[in-house]
Amino acid sequence: MADFDILNRLRQEILPLQGFRHTKLPRESIPGFQSIESAFPGNCFPTGAIHDFICTDPSGAASTTGFISGLLSALMNKHQSAVWITSSQQLYPPALAHFGIDTERLIVIHAKEKEVLWIMEEALKCEGLAAVVCQVSKISFTASRRLQLAVEGTGVTGMLMLSSTHKNTSSSLARWCISSLPGIAPHGLPGLGFPRWKVKLEKVRNGKPSSWQIEWNGQQFVEITSREVSDFSILAKKAV
Repeated sequence: MADFDILNRLRQEILPLQGFRHTKLPRESIPGFQSIESAFPGNCFPTGAIHDFICTDPSGAASTTGFISGLLSALMNKHQSAVWITSSQQLYPPALAHFGIDTERLIVIHAKEKEVLWIMEEALKCEGLAAVVCQVSKISFTASRRLQLAVEGTGVTGMLMLSSTHKNTSSSLARWCISSLPGIAPHGLPGLGFPRWKVKLEKVRNGKPSSWQIEWNGQQFVEITSREVSDFSILAKKAV
Protein backbone atom coordinates (compact mmCIF):
# COMPACT_ATOMS: atom_id res chain seq x y z
CA MET A 1 0.00 0.00 0.00
CA ALA A 2 2.86 2.36 0.80
CA ASP A 3 4.39 1.78 -2.64
CA PHE A 4 1.03 2.48 -4.29
CA ASP A 5 0.67 5.76 -2.38
CA ILE A 6 4.16 6.83 -3.43
CA LEU A 7 3.46 6.06 -7.10
CA ASN A 8 0.13 7.87 -6.98
CA ARG A 9 1.73 10.93 -5.39
CA LEU A 10 4.49 10.96 -8.03
CA ARG A 11 1.90 10.65 -10.78
CA GLN A 12 0.03 13.68 -9.44
CA GLU A 13 3.27 15.68 -9.38
CA ILE A 14 4.25 14.67 -12.92
CA LEU A 15 0.92 15.35 -14.63
CA PRO A 16 1.07 19.18 -14.24
CA LEU A 17 4.58 19.13 -15.71
CA GLN A 18 3.13 17.43 -18.80
CA GLY A 19 0.48 20.09 -19.29
CA PHE A 20 -2.40 18.44 -17.45
CA ARG A 21 -4.36 20.59 -15.03
CA HIS A 22 -7.33 19.31 -13.04
CA THR A 23 -10.52 21.15 -13.81
CA LYS A 24 -11.37 24.10 -11.60
CA LEU A 25 -15.04 23.30 -12.06
CA PRO A 26 -16.95 20.66 -10.10
CA ARG A 27 -17.65 17.52 -12.10
CA GLU A 28 -21.35 18.25 -12.30
CA SER A 29 -20.64 21.50 -14.17
CA ILE A 30 -20.41 19.50 -17.42
CA PRO A 31 -23.40 17.14 -17.16
CA GLY A 32 -23.35 14.15 -19.45
CA PHE A 33 -19.56 14.01 -19.56
CA GLN A 34 -19.06 11.27 -16.99
CA SER A 35 -17.93 8.65 -19.51
CA ILE A 36 -15.77 11.11 -21.42
CA GLU A 37 -14.16 12.37 -18.22
CA SER A 38 -13.13 8.82 -17.36
CA ALA A 39 -10.78 8.88 -20.36
CA PHE A 40 -8.68 11.63 -18.75
CA PRO A 41 -6.24 11.35 -15.83
CA GLY A 42 -8.07 12.13 -12.61
CA ASN A 43 -11.43 11.36 -14.26
CA CYS A 44 -12.20 14.99 -15.01
CA PHE A 45 -12.29 17.21 -18.08
CA PRO A 46 -8.99 19.12 -18.13
CA THR A 47 -9.22 22.89 -18.21
CA GLY A 48 -6.12 25.04 -18.43
CA ALA A 49 -4.94 22.98 -21.42
CA ILE A 50 -5.00 23.03 -25.21
CA HIS A 51 -7.47 20.78 -27.04
CA ASP A 52 -7.19 20.17 -30.80
CA PHE A 53 -10.36 19.51 -32.81
CA ILE A 54 -9.82 18.08 -36.30
CA CYS A 55 -12.52 19.20 -38.75
CA THR A 56 -11.50 18.82 -42.39
CA ASP A 57 -14.82 19.53 -44.13
CA PRO A 58 -17.84 21.84 -43.67
CA SER A 59 -19.88 19.09 -41.99
CA GLY A 60 -17.12 18.43 -39.48
CA ALA A 61 -16.70 22.14 -38.83
CA ALA A 62 -20.43 22.53 -38.15
CA SER A 63 -20.48 19.51 -35.82
CA THR A 64 -17.41 20.72 -33.97
CA THR A 65 -18.86 24.20 -33.60
CA GLY A 66 -21.97 22.78 -31.95
CA PHE A 67 -20.03 20.48 -29.63
CA ILE A 68 -17.60 23.21 -28.57
CA SER A 69 -20.54 25.55 -27.96
CA GLY A 70 -21.95 23.07 -25.46
CA LEU A 71 -18.57 22.92 -23.74
CA LEU A 72 -18.33 26.71 -23.62
CA SER A 73 -21.72 27.02 -21.94
CA ALA A 74 -20.41 24.87 -19.08
CA LEU A 75 -17.03 26.58 -18.86
CA MET A 76 -18.68 30.02 -18.82
CA ASN A 77 -21.13 29.16 -16.04
CA LYS A 78 -19.24 31.30 -13.50
CA HIS A 79 -20.23 34.43 -15.47
CA GLN A 80 -16.88 34.46 -17.24
CA SER A 81 -16.40 35.52 -20.83
CA ALA A 82 -14.93 33.58 -23.74
CA VAL A 83 -13.25 34.54 -27.01
CA TRP A 84 -13.88 32.97 -30.43
CA ILE A 85 -11.33 33.82 -33.13
CA THR A 86 -11.94 33.07 -36.80
CA SER A 87 -10.79 34.19 -40.22
CA SER A 88 -14.09 33.23 -41.87
CA GLN A 89 -17.50 34.88 -41.76
CA GLN A 90 -19.42 31.63 -41.22
CA LEU A 91 -19.89 31.80 -37.45
CA TYR A 92 -23.32 33.14 -36.47
CA PRO A 93 -23.05 34.03 -32.75
CA PRO A 94 -26.83 34.35 -32.02
CA ALA A 95 -27.25 30.67 -32.98
CA LEU A 96 -24.87 29.66 -30.18
CA ALA A 97 -27.50 30.71 -27.64
CA HIS A 98 -29.22 27.40 -28.45
CA PHE A 99 -26.37 25.74 -26.54
CA GLY A 100 -26.84 27.87 -23.44
CA ILE A 101 -24.18 30.47 -24.22
CA ASP A 102 -24.78 34.02 -23.05
CA THR A 103 -23.74 35.68 -26.31
CA GLU A 104 -23.22 39.01 -24.53
CA ARG A 105 -20.20 37.41 -22.85
CA LEU A 106 -18.82 35.88 -26.04
CA ILE A 107 -16.26 38.01 -27.86
CA VAL A 108 -16.02 37.10 -31.55
CA ILE A 109 -12.91 38.32 -33.37
CA HIS A 110 -12.62 38.20 -37.16
CA ALA A 111 -9.00 38.39 -38.28
CA LYS A 112 -6.66 37.38 -41.06
CA GLU A 113 -5.50 33.76 -41.07
CA LYS A 114 -1.91 34.75 -40.30
CA GLU A 115 -3.01 36.72 -37.22
CA VAL A 116 -5.38 34.33 -35.46
CA LEU A 117 -2.76 32.30 -33.55
CA TRP A 118 -1.08 35.44 -32.23
CA ILE A 119 -4.46 36.76 -31.09
CA MET A 120 -5.22 33.43 -29.42
CA GLU A 121 -1.92 33.44 -27.55
CA GLU A 122 -2.57 36.95 -26.24
CA ALA A 123 -6.16 36.07 -25.27
CA LEU A 124 -4.99 32.97 -23.37
CA LYS A 125 -2.90 35.25 -21.16
CA CYS A 126 -6.08 36.92 -19.82
CA GLU A 127 -6.92 35.19 -16.53
CA GLY A 128 -10.50 36.45 -16.51
CA LEU A 129 -11.51 34.36 -19.52
CA ALA A 130 -13.05 30.91 -19.30
CA ALA A 131 -11.86 29.73 -22.71
CA VAL A 132 -10.52 30.76 -26.10
CA VAL A 133 -11.57 29.08 -29.35
CA CYS A 134 -9.58 29.57 -32.54
CA GLN A 135 -10.34 28.37 -36.07
CA VAL A 136 -7.17 27.92 -38.12
CA SER A 137 -6.03 25.63 -40.92
CA LYS A 138 -2.94 24.20 -39.21
CA ILE A 139 -0.43 24.82 -36.43
CA SER A 140 3.25 24.05 -35.94
CA PHE A 141 4.67 22.34 -32.87
CA THR A 142 6.43 25.57 -31.85
CA ALA A 143 3.20 27.56 -32.06
CA SER A 144 1.26 24.92 -30.11
CA ARG A 145 3.94 24.94 -27.44
CA ARG A 146 3.59 28.72 -27.07
CA LEU A 147 -0.14 28.29 -26.55
CA GLN A 148 0.45 25.55 -23.97
CA LEU A 149 2.83 27.80 -22.01
CA ALA A 150 0.20 30.55 -22.05
CA VAL A 151 -2.54 28.36 -20.56
CA GLU A 152 -0.19 26.96 -17.92
CA GLY A 153 0.23 30.50 -16.64
CA THR A 154 -3.46 31.42 -16.47
CA GLY A 155 -5.54 28.23 -16.40
CA VAL A 156 -7.62 29.37 -19.39
CA THR A 157 -8.80 26.55 -21.66
CA GLY A 158 -7.79 26.71 -25.33
CA MET A 159 -9.61 24.95 -28.17
CA LEU A 160 -8.19 24.82 -31.70
CA MET A 161 -10.40 23.94 -34.67
CA LEU A 162 -7.93 22.65 -37.28
CA SER A 163 -9.06 22.21 -40.88
CA SER A 164 -5.88 20.71 -42.34
CA THR A 165 -5.89 16.99 -43.12
CA HIS A 166 -2.22 16.81 -42.13
CA LYS A 167 -1.96 16.09 -38.41
CA ASN A 168 1.21 17.85 -37.29
CA THR A 169 2.97 16.99 -34.07
CA SER A 170 1.38 19.11 -31.37
CA SER A 171 1.91 19.76 -27.68
CA SER A 172 -1.85 19.75 -27.06
CA LEU A 173 -3.22 17.57 -24.30
CA ALA A 174 -5.96 16.03 -26.42
CA ARG A 175 -7.05 15.63 -30.03
CA TRP A 176 -10.74 15.26 -30.86
CA CYS A 177 -12.77 14.50 -33.96
CA ILE A 178 -16.49 15.35 -33.94
CA SER A 179 -18.91 14.07 -36.58
CA SER A 180 -22.67 14.47 -36.85
CA LEU A 181 -25.21 11.71 -36.35
CA PRO A 182 -28.90 11.68 -37.33
CA GLY A 183 -31.03 13.27 -34.66
CA ILE A 184 -34.00 11.22 -33.51
CA ALA A 185 -37.11 12.94 -32.18
CA PRO A 186 -38.21 11.77 -28.71
CA HIS A 187 -40.80 8.98 -28.49
CA GLY A 188 -40.48 8.20 -32.19
CA LEU A 189 -42.41 11.31 -33.22
CA PRO A 190 -41.78 12.76 -36.69
CA GLY A 191 -39.54 15.77 -37.05
CA LEU A 192 -35.99 16.75 -36.24
CA GLY A 193 -34.34 15.50 -33.10
CA PHE A 194 -31.74 17.14 -30.90
CA PRO A 195 -28.18 17.63 -32.20
CA ARG A 196 -26.24 14.41 -31.88
CA TRP A 197 -22.56 13.66 -32.50
CA LYS A 198 -20.03 10.89 -32.53
CA VAL A 199 -17.28 12.16 -30.26
CA LYS A 200 -13.92 10.54 -30.88
CA LEU A 201 -11.01 11.25 -28.56
CA GLU A 202 -8.14 10.29 -30.85
CA LYS A 203 -5.28 11.24 -28.54
CA VAL A 204 -5.05 12.09 -24.86
CA ARG A 205 -1.89 12.40 -22.85
CA ASN A 206 -1.76 9.74 -20.11
CA GLY A 207 -5.38 8.87 -20.83
CA LYS A 208 -7.50 6.37 -22.74
CA PRO A 209 -8.63 7.31 -26.27
CA SER A 210 -12.18 6.21 -27.01
CA SER A 211 -15.41 7.29 -28.71
CA TRP A 212 -18.96 8.03 -27.59
CA GLN A 213 -22.33 9.15 -28.91
CA ILE A 214 -23.44 12.41 -27.32
CA GLU A 215 -26.62 14.44 -27.67
CA TRP A 216 -27.43 18.02 -26.70
CA ASN A 217 -30.96 17.93 -25.26
CA GLY A 218 -31.45 21.68 -25.24
CA GLN A 219 -29.93 22.16 -21.80
CA GLN A 220 -26.99 19.80 -21.40
CA PHE A 221 -25.03 16.91 -22.90
CA VAL A 222 -26.53 13.43 -22.66
CA GLU A 223 -24.63 10.26 -23.48
CA ILE A 224 -26.48 7.92 -25.84
CA THR A 225 -26.09 4.24 -24.96
CA SER A 226 -26.18 1.40 -27.49
CA ARG A 227 -29.54 0.29 -26.15
CA GLU A 228 -31.03 3.75 -26.55
CA VAL A 229 -29.79 3.92 -30.14
CA SER A 230 -31.54 0.62 -30.87
CA ASP A 231 -34.76 1.66 -29.09
CA PHE A 232 -34.90 5.00 -30.90
CA SER A 233 -34.36 3.29 -34.26
CA ILE A 234 -37.27 0.93 -33.63
CA LEU A 235 -39.56 3.79 -32.62
CA ALA A 236 -38.56 5.79 -35.68
CA LYS A 237 -39.42 2.88 -38.00
CA LYS A 238 -42.81 2.45 -36.33
CA ALA A 239 -43.54 6.15 -36.77
CA VAL A 240 -42.93 5.81 -40.52
